[in-house]
Amino acid sequence: MSDTSAPQTTFETRLQAVARDVAAILDELLHDNASPGEIARPARLVAAMRHGALNGGKRLRPFLTVEAARLLGVEGRGVLRAACAVELVHCYSLVHDDLPAMDDDDLRRGQPTVHRAYDEATAILAGDSLLTLAFDVMADEATHPDAQVRAALVLGLARASGLGGMAGGQMFDLAAEASTVPHTVEEIIRLQAMKTGALLRFAVEAGAIVAGATREQTAQLVAYGEALGAAFQVADDILDAESSEEELGKKVGKDAGRNKATLINAIGLEAAKARRDALAAQAQEALSGFGAGAQVLQEAARFTAARRS
Repeated sequence: MSDTSAPQTTFETRLQAVARDVAAILDELLHDNASPGEIARPARLVAAMRHGALNGGKRLRPFLTVEAARLLGVEGRGVLRAACAVELVHCYSLVHDDLPAMDDDDLRRGQPTVHRAYDEATAILAGDSLLTLAFDVMADEATHPDAQVRAALVLGLARASGLGGMAGGQMFDLAAEASTVPHTVEEIIRLQAMKTGALLRFAVEAGAIVAGATREQTAQLVAYGEALGAAFQVADDILDAESSEEELGKKVGKDAGRNKATLINAIGLEAAKARRDALAAQAQEALSGFGAGAQVLQEAARFTAARRS
């Protein structure tokens, strides 16, 4: 029987290559032996962290870091380490989002969530440890020899993942679920820019920082990251409404019954799809100044709008 599947795009090939490289470095980082300055690593905690970080996933965020740096001519293990730090924060957020006090999910990427595979207390500690390991990795000289570059990476990651970024967005999301007042479009856009968009935006910016981008190059890449992050969250909401559990590897249809602050609830499914596509086009246009070299990142924006999982 002949193979009728479509050939892989350059984006898909690069995404898979980065995913393999990132998984290999995460595997090295999540070892049982204590690193210098540590006393001991509890085996159960390491196992739970590995379950949360090494169970697949597209690795889109580290891909964005690697490809943004690559666009500027910089590659290598240091870039991959910065990308892994971003992914560790993302993995921590998933472990905590799945907890009973948050989204109370049993499945993640088709496997039991960390609190189901281990227990709730271990899952909390695993998330805490993945988060702090991210800053350990970003602050290490192995990531970049220049202390100012490392400081900029650490500061950017903290701002994207903390009070005014991802964690703050999650707080707004919880408040929105409990609210009896309809959510405005502006409130939803702000919430999503923090909860999902901030880390995606910084994933791109981290590539610019580690590559020594000019102010103009950084502005263009950040504009791309902001539009991509917004498109990604709208696409995620659409997938929750339209996809199956088998496609996503987790429960679907949760948003409709929980007063979730989504653009689908605010403006309707078709208008949300139109906004998703417009944001993906905006992300591609932000990179027009880079010419043909930006093709892979532009493909990533198209993938974000068209993805089915």
